[in-house]
Amino acid sequence: MPQPILRTKRLLLVPLEDRHLGLQVELDSDPEVQRYLGGQALTRDEVAESHARRLELAGKVDGLGYWMAFRGQSEDDEFVGLMMLPPAHGPDQPDDPAVCDLGYRLVRRFWRQGLASEASRELLRHAFDTVGQQRVIAQTMAVNAGSRGVMEAVGMRYVRTYYPVFEDPLPGTEQGEVEYEITREMWLRQAAV
Repeated sequence: MPQPILRTKRLLLVPLEDRHLGLQVELDSDPEVQRYLGGQALTRDEVAESHARRLELAGKVDGLGYWMAFRGQSEDDEFVGLMMLPPAHGPDQPDDPAVCDLGYRLVRRFWRQGLASEASRELLRHAFDTVGQQRVIAQTMAVNAGSRGVMEAVGMRYVRTYYPVFEDPLPGTEQGEVEYEITREMWLRQAAV
């Protein structure tokens, strides 16, 4: 199953493709967008490298991957951000094809408008109802109140705080990273209400 185009009331979510690289450069070159990710703007080469990794990861589990969000119903509308639902990956994540990782990165002018929550709800619906995932996790720095707010707004629950070691830690790293989750059973209970 290829990644589908997804729609919400306000957003069009289009599977990430090579033609979207310029929009990713726009997004990731904002140091405020990168504040809890690396603390500084990325260069075009760094974005191109992460873009290639994302496209590779998107092919590992049918239906999962990355989407570019546009406000409206066309790619000609305003670019909002990158929405992520790849298979879980990384040293602190399970290697289980039934588990995926929820993420979002928005252009700053679209912060605090509920768009990350709106897109995340649609990605969760897709993960559970279409792809058949059993669990979706999300991770961020403990001090990232905005991201944690989205996780809670879409019905995820706090699982743990952990303390990875970084060569060049960001301010707030000492408070750790947090992980949230939503299981298929939790999702079905929410949908029944």
